[in-house]
Amino acid sequence: MTLKTQISDDMKAAMRAKEAGKLATIRLLLAEIKRKEVDEQIELNDAQTVAIVEKMIKQRKDSITQFEAGGRQDLADIEKAELVVLAAYMPAGLSDEEVAAEVAAAVAASGAAGPQDMGKVMAIVKPKLAGRADMTVVSALVKKALTPA
Repeated sequence: MTLKTQISDDMKAAMRAKEAGKLATIRLLLAEIKRKEVDEQIELNDAQTVAIVEKMIKQRKDSITQFEAGGRQDLADIEKAELVVLAAYMPAGLSDEEVAAEVAAAVAASGAAGPQDMGKVMAIVKPKLAGRADMTVVSALVKKALTPA
């Protein structure tokens, strides 16, 4: 079963269970998936769907930070509930050790010599770790690995 099919099935289950908050979040996600498919005239695969979920999670995290800074805890709570629903569609995350091992392998495979080769390493690491690790953390690890001690 594809991720998109699972999301559709979850929407139907949320309708039957009358879970309004979950249903609204899933509908937003499906609308974003459909928009991407129509704009690019393609059928999204699981990796592309995960990228959309990841983008929406990042948006929710940013919104939570902004709402809490503005003293709007009610809106932050709504965003947190949406974040929980979206996080269920992400693949299992990797541990810090697994991420570090992937970065070390990519540095070795690319033959990177210094910070100027960061793009080469990220090109190898990003497809492997997309959706399974925070790319800002990965980027920092790559930078650290390429910076001479």
